[in-house]
Amino acid sequence: MAFRRQLQLMILHLILLHFSMFSISYALSDPEILLKFKSSLANSAALKKWENNSSPICNGIRANWAGVICLKDTVWGLRLENMGLSGTIDVDTLTALPRLRALSFMNNNFNGSIPEFKKISGLRSIYLSNNRFSGNIPDNAFQGMVWLKKLYLSKNQFTGPIPASLATLPRLSVLKLDGNRFSGELPDFELKQLHVVDLSNNQLEGPIPASLSKMKADMFAGNKGVCGAPLTACKSTPADDPNKNVAAAAPSKKNISRWAIVIPIIVGVLIAIVAVIMINWRKRQQPGPKVEVSPPSNPKTKTGLKVQDRAIAATPSPRSSNGMKLAESATKLTFLRDDDRDKFNLPDLLRASAEVLGSGYFGSSYRTELPNGSAMVVKRYKQMTNAGKEDFQEHMRRMGRLKHENVLTLVAYHYRKDEKLIVCDFVKNGSLAVHLHGHQTLGQQGLDWPTRLNIVKGIAKGLAYLYKELPSLVAPHGHLKSSNVLLNESFEPLLTDYGLIPVIDPENAQAFMTAYKSPEFVHHGRVTKKTDVWGLGVLILEIMTGKFPSNFLQMGKGSGEEDLTTWVKSIVGDDEETSSIDMEAFDKEMGAVSDRDGKTMLQLLKIGLSCCEDDALKRLDLKEAVNRIDRLKLGNISSDEESYQQYWSSSGSDEDNK
Repeated sequence: MAFRRQLQLMILHLILLHFSMFSISYALSDPEILLKFKSSLANSAALKKWENNSSPICNGIRANWAGVICLKDTVWGLRLENMGLSGTIDVDTLTALPRLRALSFMNNNFNGSIPEFKKISGLRSIYLSNNRFSGNIPDNAFQGMVWLKKLYLSKNQFTGPIPASLATLPRLSVLKLDGNRFSGELPDFELKQLHVVDLSNNQLEGPIPASLSKMKADMFAGNKGVCGAPLTACKSTPADDPNKNVAAAAPSKKNISRWAIVIPIIVGVLIAIVAVIMINWRKRQQPGPKVEVSPPSNPKTKTGLKVQDRAIAATPSPRSSNGMKLAESATKLTFLRDDDRDKFNLPDLLRASAEVLGSGYFGSSYRTELPNGSAMVVKRYKQMTNAGKEDFQEHMRRMGRLKHENVLTLVAYHYRKDEKLIVCDFVKNGSLAVHLHGHQTLGQQGLDWPTRLNIVKGIAKGLAYLYKELPSLVAPHGHLKSSNVLLNESFEPLLTDYGLIPVIDPENAQAFMTAYKSPEFVHHGRVTKKTDVWGLGVLILEIMTGKFPSNFLQMGKGSGEEDLTTWVKSIVGDDEETSSIDMEAFDKEMGAVSDRDGKTMLQLLKIGLSCCEDDALKRLDLKEAVNRIDRLKLGNISSDEESYQQYWSSSGSDEDNK
């Protein structure tokens, strides 16, 4: 009996194994997967041709089925927009497409809960804007989607808190949740790649986290309960008041008798403390010798700014009936923007430890951290002694009005006759020069080709902005080089040390500023409107070759920049029609690239050469240079997100392009 039972179980096991093997061998083809997915949709007339389409779905990168994006003969994405679709987005069926990376169902009529997209862990982009999805999104809805870069949920009917799992996605760069009914407090998005977060027109409340405080104010508009930078400061609540409930109840006679004894003692102690403070303060107001300490040579010192800038506070002010105000003005910073930023003064900087970031002919730069935790950079310029106070202040006000995503905003300045201080925000990733030439020493990876192309585009945009906003300056930047390009946490470039020519002593400017190394100044003693273009060209060559221009000084009679140009021409030629690719010219740190990317790299190198023409008349003007750079696209179709964006852009309906 037992043997018979074992035999039956064995036979049943073999039957189940047979069926499981049969089902595995009968995996659905891509057309069958898409048709099964379509069956879950309602109002799918726009996809009627899928049924009668005998052509293969993909032919390389070309799709024969409407709404499908292909990559290497496989389905890479679905773009089913503006089709009036409703029903169910069958995620389980879509998991059978192994190369699926992008989904867009924008401008349809889908409703109900958000689909379980985390089952497709390889997704890079999800676009669901302008539908009727509703309800709370589970906290773990996006858990494990480590490749997700863009999420668009705008203009639906989602409610409840923002799911916490969104704050755990390391590659998330764009998050659009506007036009819903999300409520509760904002998560702290400490994500390095995140640069766009639109939370407007919801029902959110509470303070804006520090990680989002530098987003544009309109990203939070329409949330009545949200406060803090970049919006108005949060109001203190009774729970925040350390004196809350004081005297909430009438004191008893016993308490009154105790206070009758304690209060006189407290008052006496306070009077004594105030007297000591006043005596010490008067001693500090006595004129004393001016203290000057030269910048420390050790770049790791933590006290450079704190020691040196005591000279500013120690310099005696003229005595007058208004002596107190004059003493205050000696340590006062002039802020260039009227925003919600916490104001501070030189004493705040003096009390903070400082780290020397660099020391050059123009002066030194220091990183200092304020009590509120924000990090600032203080630049000390000693080559502006000929700049009159009124001229300097007017120029600083002009610089302070500049605001562009690729230009580092000035925060404040301090004027003294023998030196000037300029304060700006600290940029954590440091300079482009470090990432090009010093990354190995710091244990960092080199910049890849897509990052370098993005950096060049950002530099060009920032330079074009300076030309537009500072038309009266012959060279609006004047000191363009890799050490004057900073990289933020998303590796977007920020131009710094711009607009200095009007306030730098001419003889010093000619000796050390990049503009005065240009061929037109070396040969003709003049700077032109195309001088910054020449600087842009040299910078492009440096970015693409990874070679530092000054390393060529020993190789020829001209400037290092001219020799770098000559070396590049010797490898790739200067014929605009040349299409051959010699990878010897390119920095190997960029990694392997496709032939299509190689051609784009060659195009950029030739744009750099066209910007470096010795004859300014033959040199590209800035507008043409920027237009040419802007037209360059990543050619490697295997770069998933970029290919997707190119496809979206070419059709003109991607929400990114609105």
